[in-house]
Amino acid sequence: MARHYSTKDFFRQIPNALLARYFQDRELFTDLDFSAMKETNPDELFDAWLTLPDDQRNPMDAEFQEIFEMSCEKGFLAIIDEARWQLQDIPEDIALFVDTLSDRPNHYHRAMVTFLDYRDCWKGATRFYHADTLPYWRKRKHFGHEPAAVNDASVQQLANLIRDYFHHTEGRGHNCIVEPFRRGDLDYFFAYPEDHSQQSIEWVNGKFDRRPHNPAFEVIFVYSQTEGSLDLNFRGSYKAVEPLQAMFATAILKLPTLPPDPKDTRIYDLTPLAQKNFDFTYALGSGIEGVAVKKLRLSSRVKKGDRLTLEADVSDNPKAVYDLLEKISRSTPISQYHVTQVELVASVAGEADQSAKPVTIRITHPNSCSLKYDEVGLKLRDMLEASGIEPKEPAEDAEA
Repeated sequence: MARHYSTKDFFRQIPNALLARYFQDRELFTDLDFSAMKETNPDELFDAWLTLPDDQRNPMDAEFQEIFEMSCEKGFLAIIDEARWQLQDIPEDIALFVDTLSDRPNHYHRAMVTFLDYRDCWKGATRFYHADTLPYWRKRKHFGHEPAAVNDASVQQLANLIRDYFHHTEGRGHNCIVEPFRRGDLDYFFAYPEDHSQQSIEWVNGKFDRRPHNPAFEVIFVYSQTEGSLDLNFRGSYKAVEPLQAMFATAILKLPTLPPDPKDTRIYDLTPLAQKNFDFTYALGSGIEGVAVKKLRLSSRVKKGDRLTLEADVSDNPKAVYDLLEKISRSTPISQYHVTQVELVASVAGEADQSAKPVTIRITHPNSCSLKYDEVGLKLRDMLEASGIEPKEPAEDAEA
């Protein structure tokens, strides 16, 4: 469940001393006695904040929202990952960095201290956190085990290839920049081509108007030299996926051609989920408190294109969708249908002071899954595998 940001609540979460440092660096609110303000009661600061002009307040509000997003377990782990790379030559500094932040009382404090005192770690950490929140990654293997070229010329070559492709095929991408980062044994490349011009409805200096602007869209590559695999995240036409993979192979791996990709033979076995007595399997201590089938999509074996979609409220009855299926089966030959999509809802425990939150999982035949590869997503994938649903690699790939 997404967290809601508001500036006043953000001020409540951040210690007054850290807020004072932030504003003093910008020579703002110098007449405000932060030490005299009661912690978690920022009314005086918030009143002063509202008097700032838009062009001064808006950039800082954007920074606060970024700090807010990083104020969680996933954000802290991304910060540590970037720090390990930045401080790789000084192991004792890594330990000191982790200990310093761990001693802080919560993730809001840790994110704000990182923003103020460790700016070299901030940009990469925010990129990693963002990547961790994205679903629907496309994986391709068999790239060999060549090291990624991260020199300026290779990175610029990738940017030029992306720019030229989108400019000629879609009329966008006139400009493009690529930012490389290292995370453990993975190489991340964040590409930002220019999108089509857009007009947005905005308030600018108290005036309501439409303002044209040139946003960027995003292409993310994650390369594992150890696995010889490339993960790609691109929210656009499927036709662009293979060309983007080929660009990466050319510019970053220096391969003459895109290696062949044997057809992915992994298939989710959704058939057992049509049975009311199906039980999900998950380990004690995983944080998973329960899993229920919320929606079933049944496709006809007889007439292509005919489908039945059943959806039920499982908040009080985890088997409600099966009760609905039983009613439908009295008038419809269900044996002539097979399951091609399911939607699950899993209850996953949060941090110590938070109640369990629902996580929706959508699985579509043959091998599409909406889960991310973040901490929660990996736990739920383990649950699917233990339950006999998650597809496994072919034997020959596993041996390789």
